[in-house]
Amino acid sequence: MKSIRFGKIEDGRTAGLYILESPDGMRAAVTDYGATLVSLAVPDRKGNMRDVVLGHDDASGYETGDGFIGASVGRFANRIGGACFELNGHSYDLTANDGTNCLHGGRDFFHNRLWAVNIGFTSVKSDSIMAAYATESIADKDPSRGLRGLHDNVITFCLDSPDGDQGFPGNMHIEVTYSMPGDGMLRIDYKAVSDADTPVSLTNHSYFNLNGHDSGTVMGHWAKINAEHYTPVNAGLIPLEEPAPVGGTPFDFREEKMIGRDINADNEQLAFGGGYDHNFVISNETGERKIKEAAVLYSDDSGICMTVLSDMPEMQFYTANNLNDEPGKDGAVYGRRGAVCFETQFRPDAINSSDPDIREGCILKAGDEFRSTTIYRFSNR
Repeated sequence: MKSIRFGKIEDGRTAGLYILESPDGMRAAVTDYGATLVSLAVPDRKGNMRDVVLGHDDASGYETGDGFIGASVGRFANRIGGACFELNGHSYDLTANDGTNCLHGGRDFFHNRLWAVNIGFTSVKSDSIMAAYATESIADKDPSRGLRGLHDNVITFCLDSPDGDQGFPGNMHIEVTYSMPGDGMLRIDYKAVSDADTPVSLTNHSYFNLNGHDSGTVMGHWAKINAEHYTPVNAGLIPLEEPAPVGGTPFDFREEKMIGRDINADNEQLAFGGGYDHNFVISNETGERKIKEAAVLYSDDSGICMTVLSDMPEMQFYTANNLNDEPGKDGAVYGRRGAVCFETQFRPDAINSSDPDIREGCILKAGDEFRSTTIYRFSNR
């Protein structure tokens, strides 16, 4: 495991950047500030390495930045309508940070916290995240700080979220594990336990551009989403009660199509989101939570193809409609629709759903263990 200092946050603490290396040559950089994916270098069809995720140069960039770039999101990803819910006869008020709704847990975000990890720091500093890959490995200095050992291609970040945190019930322990087992894969495993019943939906909010993080629009990328239905929303982007068929709409990605083909269609749903910012119900023949192909993203320019696999039942497809000249790493400036997100999740506002299966599916019972897995697998065409 390689590690460098990743700058200080406002309270003076120092964040770390950790370099994972895959047996097949892929490399990722993750930080304990927010358990965030900072960089992901994959080979294009000519063998050149391209960093395909948006990011910032240091921890302070993530502290002041907007857009949840690369973040581990919780306790509940996406929106909860009215910033409130009822559970076991009690009402819980959350932070309304998206109009009247709660978005990604409220303002006290998980991605603005330092997570625990059992590794020390080197004194190496770098002006470039990519240059961090050349730093020397260091030994684990304090095994007692973490819950598991570190290897060259796996790291676990841990966070304890106390009862009442963000307004949610229960003391919750969360673990996010990044690993690169080979075969072109970046794997993210989530685990959570709570001492009280509570809703939970954990996801990663990385922005992908398969031509490179600083290469501009992704409207020429091709996407496929394995979903027969999506969830229409109201003007506040809260799902309506019934999913709608994608057939005959701009939301039909059952066959690969260019993302920009229908994004500006005269469609009320697209107008609500300023583009695609919608949840898709991932097709699942078994009905069980098993890892399955959720989506595919492809760039003809780079030849890079990314397959999204997950055991989560639904997924938010977001075309970075709200990125507005966001300062990024290596001097990049990220503009509108310069990337796309695939946020595997439970349905937005599931805890307030009138469908008992949707509602109960997102509730973690006291003492039980929540687990989920999302894999981004890369190849070339």
